[in-house]
Amino acid sequence: MTAAARKPRYQRRLADDRRQALIDATIKSLKLHGHEGLSVRRIAAEAGVSIGLISHHFPNKNTLVAESYRHFTRHLNAGFQAAVLLAPPDPRARLHAFFEAVFSRPNLDRHVLTAWIVFWGLFRQSPEMRKVHDEVGRGYGELLHTLLADLMQANERPRLELRLAGIGLTALLDGLWLEWCLDPKNVQPGEAVALCKAWVDRMA
Repeated sequence: MTAAARKPRYQRRLADDRRQALIDATIKSLKLHGHEGLSVRRIAAEAGVSIGLISHHFPNKNTLVAESYRHFTRHLNAGFQAAVLLAPPDPRARLHAFFEAVFSRPNLDRHVLTAWIVFWGLFRQSPEMRKVHDEVGRGYGELLHTLLADLMQANERPRLELRLAGIGLTALLDGLWLEWCLDPKNVQPGEAVALCKAWVDRMA
């Protein structure tokens, strides 16, 4: 294969690398600066590139932020899925591994909440964000639903039906995680995991 034939593939890879660098810079900017991090100037400065490079790779800022949301969500969910895959096959052990992952880094980071607040605030006004949200789905909620279903199927007499169990456990997880983000001294990660385990033991 000639050098001329290899060049387009190299250029595509380089373009993909630059797009990913801009996405990473956007996420970091939102974590550090909240809504102020949506500034194209801040994102460009974080990435160490010119503003023009952003418009070269993304048609507008909303598209860049939506793609950052897609990557941000998939990265966190991949960590949860990896923890479950490493756990023993027992349904309860897999669910416990999920709890441990939720209350560990990278999810256990107060800056993650700052980024989430920005993303949540954009849902109503950004069609690009809504489209990505529809594609990404319920995020870790889908994995949690599957893990709960496996456990409740193995349990002959669950106390709640699956839908309500999923709603209740998701609310508990989100509430404990938010409580830690707002005041880490108020609840320790190990305590949050223990509370989730106790809820499951009692309700599922």
